[in-house]
Amino acid sequence: MTREGQRIRVFADKRRYGKHVTVVEGFDSVDVSKVAKELKSKLACGGTTKKDAIELQGNHVNKVKKVLIGMGFSQDMIDVA
Repeated sequence: MTREGQRIRVFADKRRYGKHVTVVEGFDSVDVSKVAKELKSKLACGGTTKKDAIELQGNHVNKVKKVLIGMGFSQDMIDVA
């Protein structure tokens, strides 16, 4: 599967002590660590990968979709909650 065929889900979550986290999940056959590295660089934030999901520090829900489209993912396949 290519980047265009990925069904990606982006949502914000609230963690301990009121910290906001943006979760990006739904990657298949894509190097998640490379995608995470580019997202962290473009959004100027920290983050981590857990299984096939990316957790970014802060609420970046609105910005993540634009960055993913710029990286070659299909606009129609990105669900933002």
